[in-house]
Amino acid sequence: MRQTDQTLLEQMRITDFEVEYRKNLFNFADADIDALVRFKTMAELRIDTVVAKFYELQTSVPEIALLIGDADTLGRLRMAQRKYVIDLFSGVYDLEYVNNRLRIGLVHKRIGVEPKLYLAGIHTLKQLLNELIELTLNDETERKATLLALEKLFMFDIALVFETYIRSLVSEIETSKNKSEQYARSLEEKVRDRTRQLENASRTDPLTGLFNVRDLSETLTKALRLAERRHETVSLVYIDINDFKQTNDTHGHQRGDEVLRYVASAIRRISRIEDSCFRYGGDEFCIILPNCTLAQAEEIYIRRLFEEMYKREECISLSIGCAATGPEVYCSPEELIHHADAQMYIMKSAYKAHKESDSQDSEGIGLQIS
Repeated sequence: MRQTDQTLLEQMRITDFEVEYRKNLFNFADADIDALVRFKTMAELRIDTVVAKFYELQTSVPEIALLIGDADTLGRLRMAQRKYVIDLFSGVYDLEYVNNRLRIGLVHKRIGVEPKLYLAGIHTLKQLLNELIELTLNDETERKATLLALEKLFMFDIALVFETYIRSLVSEIETSKNKSEQYARSLEEKVRDRTRQLENASRTDPLTGLFNVRDLSETLTKALRLAERRHETVSLVYIDINDFKQTNDTHGHQRGDEVLRYVASAIRRISRIEDSCFRYGGDEFCIILPNCTLAQAEEIYIRRLFEEMYKREECISLSIGCAATGPEVYCSPEELIHHADAQMYIMKSAYKAHKESDSQDSEGIGLQIS
């Protein structure tokens, strides 16, 4: 149930039994109620004088005068205070009486009345009523009984007002705490996102969008360990762009960057989801293929890459080397890279030989497979 659907009594779980318990705590008995009721008529006769004097004293305090603000507000406060004093001598201190006192605490908190100002106001009102009792009751026994009863009732009221005041403060603290926690969670999420972005940026080559060489060794090591546990083959493909320096020298680095981006895009298009593609060096690429045989690696990264390059671009030549390890014996990450690199150099040597003998159009795609 929402808070706005409950009364203050319901929110604070105050029942008739609780009201009686609180009266007993302050030793507020039937004799005290009778004493206050006997003084009711006298209080009503002089209530306007008491209220006028009360606000004369209150408005002399700059902080209180500032809170009251204007004559209309002061007029409403006088009427409310008049009812408050009458209720003190009504003899009826039930749930409705308690609810009215609880609302006083809530209103004081909402309009910004500090506890010290409220207590000062209660002290002033009690003094005025005590003076009235002293002046009007000649019987000493009756006078003492009425003064004591009024003291108990004021304490009863103050306890109720402060419970509401404190509850409101706690609610504000809880709300602020929840907002702070929500803000902290939001910041943490932003930090995680930013950290994730930075981590991805640190692992990604900004030009091609592939992983950079920084994580190659760690990724390959993990792939080999997993393959050993599963008794699977791991392949590695090493790709080099032929005549890349010549492209840069002849057509400029912007064209060289276009070539690198194009080759990287082609690699991504033919790669499997589980493959890890890296820009290994200036014009070199490495691809880790978990659970992939040498024949499968050559099918994916030689035949299919050849087809992908040929249908889109006719002036980029690649040399590709493939190597595999497992499932019986596994080499180290460095050895697997070295084997693929060696195969790539065999193909590059064949490409250069063909180029020198002018057996292949230098502007065609040269993919050598040994």
